[in-house]
Amino acid sequence: MRLRIVTINVQNNEGDPRRLRLLNQELRRLAPDLVALQEVVDGGSPRHLDELVAGTGLHCTHQSEVMSYAPPFVDRYGGNAVATRWGHQVVEVLDLRLAGAGDVPWCTLAVKVPLPGEGDLLFISATASWRLDAEAVREQQAVALSDLDARHRTDLPTIIAGDFNASPDAASIRYLTGRQSLAGRSVHYHDAWEVAGEGPGYTWSAENENAAALLDQIVRQPGHRRRLDYVFTGSWHAHPRARCEIRAANLAFDRPVDGVWPSDHYGVVVDVDIRRDVAAGTQP
Repeated sequence: MRLRIVTINVQNNEGDPRRLRLLNQELRRLAPDLVALQEVVDGGSPRHLDELVAGTGLHCTHQSEVMSYAPPFVDRYGGNAVATRWGHQVVEVLDLRLAGAGDVPWCTLAVKVPLPGEGDLLFISATASWRLDAEAVREQQAVALSDLDARHRTDLPTIIAGDFNASPDAASIRYLTGRQSLAGRSVHYHDAWEVAGEGPGYTWSAENENAAALLDQIVRQPGHRRRLDYVFTGSWHAHPRARCEIRAANLAFDRPVDGVWPSDHYGVVVDVDIRRDVAAGTQP
């Protein structure tokens, strides 16, 4: 079956209040089946998450709905959320505030989604530490993320999406794509943009007015831009009885509407064909 996956960091409460409407309009136009949302503030009336998915027909869960405590700064920087075409079951919320990354409230949210005619799929919305000098922390978070997948994965290839705050050459991303080991461990996921995207796929760019001020504050170099947002799919090694073939990868939320940028990040939209394939379990 064909699935459309979208990931977008919605930039909490900052910026022009019209942004929520623009994000919602684009989500309705894209008509995704699985959405990973980062920096969603769980507040307001109506609730921001409800505004984001209004009219999409998606089922949504915010990390705050399934946590027994509120991480610090969650009221300002929000948390992770998922939205799915079909109802989903939350299987785990993973708090990855580690030494060197305790100042953000973003928790990884893992849900199982029943795909009609195919079975359950594990979908994970993730965010990694944001500081430029925190790659050691992101390495630990990447290993913890792969452990989370191993605890809950199904026959269908796992889909992981989110803001990883690391470019493709960083150790955390190299680990996830099987290019290097961390702590004596190795895994392999497909990076959807690498498979089917065109061009560099930058999702954090000084050309975006919403990102420019923060880039000027913490990077302080002209014209900075990087690819930070990803969709990963599980590979044959962990899912020998199914396939997830990446057909397209494109940017979304990557231009202003009437002078308003939807977020400080661009989103990524990925189309995949996923199916069971018993014959694929045969060893070569």
